[in-house]
Amino acid sequence: MTDFISMLENGDWLAGSSGPRYLQLRRCIQQAIDEGVLKENESLPSEREIAAITDLSRVTVRKAVAGLVEDQIVVQKRGSGSFVAPKVQKVEQRLSSLTSFSEDMTRRGLVASSEWLRRGLFPASPEEIFALGLSAGQKVARVDRLRKADDVPMAIERASLSETVLPNPERVSSSLYAVLRSTGMQPVRAIQRISSRILEAVDAELLNVPVGSAGLKIERVSYHASGNVVEFTRSVYRGDAYDFVAELQISKD
Repeated sequence: MTDFISMLENGDWLAGSSGPRYLQLRRCIQQAIDEGVLKENESLPSEREIAAITDLSRVTVRKAVAGLVEDQIVVQKRGSGSFVAPKVQKVEQRLSSLTSFSEDMTRRGLVASSEWLRRGLFPASPEEIFALGLSAGQKVARVDRLRKADDVPMAIERASLSETVLPNPERVSSSLYAVLRSTGMQPVRAIQRISSRILEAVDAELLNVPVGSAGLKIERVSYHASGNVVEFTRSVYRGDAYDFVAELQISKD
């Protein structure tokens, strides 16, 4: 932070720059981050301190920082201040094959891990009854996890399965599909719906991104070779960390 304060004190960031002062300050902070003067997870000086050094109003400073927060370059933590956001490796996932998160990350040379949010048997909700084709009163296994790659939160995965498919959710320690494969219940095809969403407080906090950040919502219904539904999963992915790619065949008609 000392080097960044020196950048502000010498006033060079104003030389040859144009536009509103908040944009000039924003470019200065961005430059400091790009050049490594401010490093990942390092705190920025307080609004009051920046305002005093630059002779700008706190409103101007706040507006400059707000733009960086919106671009997810800086994150703000309540009661702690503003910090340089950690860089997230962009992951490209193809939609042409049905694989687990663990398998995807391993294939990319990343270490997959999970934080359990919920795991057990529960009465099925109306949505689960419809998606899984259950009868009223049946229970479902819920396997809800925060999925990480190299310890960076990437996605929230909430999977529901019939109790007959997964009678003991505690068996799932890492890969759900590995457990299903061992019992002959691995899905062979799936239908996915992908939509954009704005992350609300609970999901944003889990994914360690600002509230209101862009996310991807994916609903997947997976089927066994017999045609029966195996899994109903609702996932939320970080919009800054994932690209979903589909290969299309050109029609010969």
